[in-house]
Amino acid sequence: MPSIYDLKPKFQGLLRPITRSLVNLGVTANQVTVFAAVLSIGAGACLTIWPTEKWPLLMIPGMLFVRMALNAIDGMLAREHDMKSDLGAVLNEIGDVVSDSALYLPLALLPGFRPELIVAIVLLSVISEMTGVVAVQIGASRRYEGPMGKSDRALAFGLICLLLGCGVPVEPWLEIALGVILILLLVTIFNRAKRALQEVKE
Repeated sequence: MPSIYDLKPKFQGLLRPITRSLVNLGVTANQVTVFAAVLSIGAGACLTIWPTEKWPLLMIPGMLFVRMALNAIDGMLAREHDMKSDLGAVLNEIGDVVSDSALYLPLALLPGFRPELIVAIVLLSVISEMTGVVAVQIGASRRYEGPMGKSDRALAFGLICLLLGCGVPVEPWLEIALGVILILLLVTIFNRAKRALQEVKE
C-alpha cells in the first residue's frame, strides 16, 4: 500500500547539500540520530509540562518535519559517506521508537485526547517497527510498508496538532482520526509481516 515513505528518495535529494555540509563540519551519522531523539524528547516534554497551552501543539508539526529530515540525513551520512556501524543500526531503530513514544504519549495528557487511544497507537507503532526489524531476523530485508509507517504517522499527528493548536474544535473528528490511525497501524503490521514472509519464500 502507498506510504509517504515512497517519497523518501526525492526528499533525500533535497537534503543532500545539507548532508555534504555536515560531513565537512565533521558531524557523524550517530550524532544526528541522537540529536533527533533528544529533540523529540524535548518537544514531548513541552507537551507534558504545558498540556493546556497552544504553543507546544503548534511546535509539533515543525518538530516532526525536522525529525524526518534528520532521519533522512543520518541515513545518507551512513550509506553515502562510509559511516555505517553496528552502533548506528542499533541507535537508529531504538531512536525511532523512543522518539515516537516521547512525541505521541504526552498527547494522552492533553484535553480532547482519549488516553487509551493514544497509548494503543504508540504500542501499535512500536509493534509495527518491531515487525519491520524482525523481517531481517528471518532473512528478509527491513520492511517499511505502509499505510501508517513512521513518516505517515508524523504527517497525521503533525496535522492534528496544527489544527488543535489553531483552535479547531476537536469534536467529533479527533476520535475518528485516531481510530483510523489505529486501523491503519494494524494494516501496516499485517503488510510488513506478509511481505517479509513472501520475500523469504521468493
